[in-house]
Amino acid sequence: MIKVITYGTYDLLHQGHINLLRRAKELGDYLIVGVTSDSFDRGRGKLNVRNNVLERVEAVKATGYADEVIIEDYLGQKIDDIQKYDVDIFAIGSDWEGKFDYLNEYCKVVYLPRTEGISSTMLRAESQDVFRIGVIGSGRIAHRFLPETKVVNGAEVVAVLNPEKEKAEAFAKMHGLEAFTEFEDFIQKVDAVYIASPHLSHYDYAKRSLQAGKHVLCEIPFVLSKEQALELYRLAEEKNLVLMEASKTAYCPAFGHIVTLVKSGIIGDVVDVKASLSKMVPPPTRELDAAQAGGAMNEHGPLTLMAIIKLLGIDWKDVSFHTKIENGVDIYTKGVINYPHATSSFTLGIGVKTEGNLVISGTKGYIYVPAPWWLTDFFEVRYEDQTKNKKYFYSYDGEGLRYEIQEWLSMIVNDRRSCYKLRRRESVAITEIIEKYRNGENVTEI
Repeated sequence: MIKVITYGTYDLLHQGHINLLRRAKELGDYLIVGVTSDSFDRGRGKLNVRNNVLERVEAVKATGYADEVIIEDYLGQKIDDIQKYDVDIFAIGSDWEGKFDYLNEYCKVVYLPRTEGISSTMLRAESQDVFRIGVIGSGRIAHRFLPETKVVNGAEVVAVLNPEKEKAEAFAKMHGLEAFTEFEDFIQKVDAVYIASPHLSHYDYAKRSLQAGKHVLCEIPFVLSKEQALELYRLAEEKNLVLMEASKTAYCPAFGHIVTLVKSGIIGDVVDVKASLSKMVPPPTRELDAAQAGGAMNEHGPLTLMAIIKLLGIDWKDVSFHTKIENGVDIYTKGVINYPHATSSFTLGIGVKTEGNLVISGTKGYIYVPAPWWLTDFFEVRYEDQTKNKKYFYSYDGEGLRYEIQEWLSMIVNDRRSCYKLRRRESVAITEIIEKYRNGENVTEI
């Protein structure tokens, strides 16, 4: 039996893809098709992919030409796959002529003629939806957001809203935008809204934006009440709009792979998750202002809780907190969340320094993610037998916001209302735990 293997992204599957798969199939008896993973594409700077990996795999299967579909997830995998599957022929489009000649050492390399006049890039350009994005707020994260949109196809920031005229105009001038101080005028100019305003205004701005028919990406903390979170997600569902929490770590390549590895059982059953995050901030600043919902829990809780909930789920049994308060805000908070078969803890500081790593302990081994784990491009899976340890390296480009922006726009384009990287129910669970702390439930001051 002659085995053939080919690879591709297969985004917006078109006749050119189908023709290539047919030609590859005709070369032998058994065709293996490698589909690039989302994280591999992103690692190569491809932030214009319309379909996620599951959608692209299904599209390839639907052609009827693939006898087997595999995922391409790392550089150098082609050599491994050729040997693993005992492949006779490597086939690829003629636009790659000469680029894969090095594989002749392992099998025969065939460059197939591609269909002229059609490509995924052309289809994306022809069907490109450009979303006019409006930014609410003009603080530090808003300034970081603007450059990140420029590397994501379909994103165009056109306006900024800040009730303080001088701040709105200064931000607009710096970034070449239109400035607004009134929500009603601002919302008419945009298709989608990024909320980067003070914490206590998130709920109101998100609700008004959804009521106006606009898609919403809201910075963390999303909102500070479980009922508000549920209300907003219900409203988005009723309006057929995308509402997404901007927990950037949830969408970055490395963290996504950590979750995948844990769920696959690589370290056995997870028994404990420890996450810490601290950033020292000198006064005066919003983070230390009780009137603006400052404090370690509101500032850093969303990210550490996201990690715990993604790894252990939403069905926790109980939660308790130990906290140090100064001038009405917590400068340090430690929480413990217990599950039926596991435990977890998080340590947060804005006036107390902690290490800032993530440790996931299982019955077979553990995963160590060094500080700052929420920006990670590296982690290690460790075992009792250290010769089995494995290190993983991933790109983390720019400020990391590009990954959440790409996911947000992908959901809009593909008419998806929930994202597996941070599901709505997980977002609600994060809010619920933060609310319990704010309400003083099982909170001990130290």
